[in-house]
Amino acid sequence: MSDLLERLRTGLPAEALITDPDVTASYAHDMASFCEAGTPAVVVLPRTVEQVQHVMRTATELRVPVVPQGARTGLSGAANASDGCIVLSLVRMDRILEISPVDRIAVVEPGVINAVLSRAVNEHGLYYPPDPSSWETCTIGGNIGTASGGLCCVKYGVTAEYVLGLDVVLADGRLMTTGRRTAKGVAGYDLTRLFVGSEGSLGIVVKAVLALKPQPPQQLVLAAEFPSAAAACDAVCRIMERGHTPSLLELMDRTTVRAVNALASMGLPETTEALLLCAFDTPDPAADLAAVGALCTAAGATEVVPADNPAESELLLQARRMSLTALETVKSATMIDDVCVPRSQLGAMLEGTAAIAEEYGLTIGVCSHAGDGNTHPVVCFDHTDPDESRRARESFDAIMALGLELGGTITGEHGVGVLKKEWLARELGETGIELQRGIKAAFDPLGLLNPGKLF
Repeated sequence: MSDLLERLRTGLPAEALITDPDVTASYAHDMASFCEAGTPAVVVLPRTVEQVQHVMRTATELRVPVVPQGARTGLSGAANASDGCIVLSLVRMDRILEISPVDRIAVVEPGVINAVLSRAVNEHGLYYPPDPSSWETCTIGGNIGTASGGLCCVKYGVTAEYVLGLDVVLADGRLMTTGRRTAKGVAGYDLTRLFVGSEGSLGIVVKAVLALKPQPPQQLVLAAEFPSAAAACDAVCRIMERGHTPSLLELMDRTTVRAVNALASMGLPETTEALLLCAFDTPDPAADLAAVGALCTAAGATEVVPADNPAESELLLQARRMSLTALETVKSATMIDDVCVPRSQLGAMLEGTAAIAEEYGLTIGVCSHAGDGNTHPVVCFDHTDPDESRRARESFDAIMALGLELGGTITGEHGVGVLKKEWLARELGETGIELQRGIKAAFDPLGLLNPGKLF
């Protein structure tokens, strides 16, 4: 320990090192439940690429594991510390280095907050679409590490589709540049995409070139009430089948709606079994909403209410964004799942989740990026009750098994981390895991980067 600190101090300012155990303990884990976390030896908060390189060279020489972190808003344990590790927190590398309206790119450091970047590019008439629910606090580096999604993915896609190039510090301290600044480019293997979603297990992202889009018109939102989740999912299928491209298509079940109302008195309709929110940012959003409203009615909606203006629309989006926070108030703890299924199987996924809730005697609220088939079943339980905690974990696993049975995946945007390691093996199979471990070994032969995550 003393040797590690002495070596780190040779290339870092004093304020970059945290050794107080009461403080380092606060860096031990992200926001996931049921994920083991160790005790870090030290927390390092670098401000420069050279400082990150020094940390990795030191870690390699002394064979000390390194756990990269952003804002620790993750939900899979991917940022959890291991015993004796260096926690490498990148939140102080928070500069927006460039915004180019001509090239439609932004160049940023990993600690830039998603919402800060979004507002900065808006000033140039540009738009950075990925918007996780934690966008006011999560970092771009963390978004890249977990391949984050968000509410707008149905039209604009996920983080991976906006990362053009990266600067990455490798396990041995070398600096590598991947990708490009150009609109097109196919030179060599796509190592940029390999790093996106790798959860800090292959290298430390220290700079990112991000693609931007022209800022769209302000969106308008429609809210539709349904007597069942199945009817709401039928409406989703009709909307997509008819070729509509909403900028947002979100679903909240009855449990979620009631939780949001209890938390913030939003005035959402508590009699509904499923509330569907659909938005368009087209030149004539009212016409698009009218067409979608008719499809919702045909699918059995009991009430269809289009917002009259952007302010009303934003209020509805705030309700959706606070869904996970609201469900956290139902019981003392939550497990937030992240299962994505084909859109055609969305109804079966929600019905199956309701059956699992009944089987295990638990409250499970579901909010969903319905346009993507990405569901977030939230298991609410009393963490002081051992039996209820056991049932919560078993129900969580049952939900993932259901997703795979329906042709889906165990994670659409939250990542694997510690929480879903065994399920990643089930999804990928023996050969898939073997090849992924081979890739890990090529980049990190000593296994120092974020050990114990993914597999």
